[in-house]
Amino acid sequence: MTPITPTPTASTKPSPGRVLRDNFSETVVSSLRTFGRAVDVAIETVTGTVADVARGKFQWKETLHQSWYLLTVTAIPAILMAVPFGVIVSIQVGNLIHTLGADSLLGATGGLGVIKQGAPMATGFLLGGAGAAAIAADLGARTIREEIDALKTMGISPISRLVIPRAVAMLIVAPLLNVLIIFVGVLAGYAIAIGGQGVTPGSYWATFGSFTTVIDVWISIVKAMIFGFLVVVIACQRGLEAKGGPRGVADGVNAAVVLSVVSIVVVNLLITQVTTMFVPTRLA
Repeated sequence: MTPITPTPTASTKPSPGRVLRDNFSETVVSSLRTFGRAVDVAIETVTGTVADVARGKFQWKETLHQSWYLLTVTAIPAILMAVPFGVIVSIQVGNLIHTLGADSLLGATGGLGVIKQGAPMATGFLLGGAGAAAIAADLGARTIREEIDALKTMGISPISRLVIPRAVAMLIVAPLLNVLIIFVGVLAGYAIAIGGQGVTPGSYWATFGSFTTVIDVWISIVKAMIFGFLVVVIACQRGLEAKGGPRGVADGVNAAVVLSVVSIVVVNLLITQVTTMFVPTRLA
């Protein structure tokens, strides 16, 4: 005799408010656990790098290989992104400066915009897009093929073997891309200012040198390296935790890219606030 299942009543069904609270609690707890695992990966990467260098076991060849790969997938997009960015900054800021009657300050405002915000953000987005996708896809494919489990079985740390070379490669490539974007962006802004807005070359470079300092460039490079480290930690963590076959790898790649971009925006806001407090813009 088939048992009769009682029909759910309004009193037995969970209320929409409770369902919403449960889903919110599960999401928050899951996010905190994921963040904790990412912090563990970051700490193990830093300590492992120092230990490998001290023992003379650092994988320089693999690091150089990963660095070259990252450069090949980001160098051309960096140039293509830097040119319109420098042009947009020069045009938008130039219109405002021209309205105020201070055309000679265009070099300072355009240069500061590219160096302090544009270059590190563009570097982070490029590494978070192309770099994070490539790293997460590679490690995710290794994970679903059980190569990571095989490394653990043989007593080889996946962090030491796979993550550390990619992390160091990212820290090498990030400042190079940042400097490239600064160079191309400033030149593009200079060309627009001279050719389209009637600014003289002398006044452009004079104000650029008066307001822009070496510390601004160093802050930009440090920001780019921080963004690169965030990207590689997130990408490696999502790749090593991929599961569910090719669909899981695709989900890991998507999560790595999205989380990288969001993290870069949030961290850039925090760094900007701190640097504005302790390293204010120099007034000529």
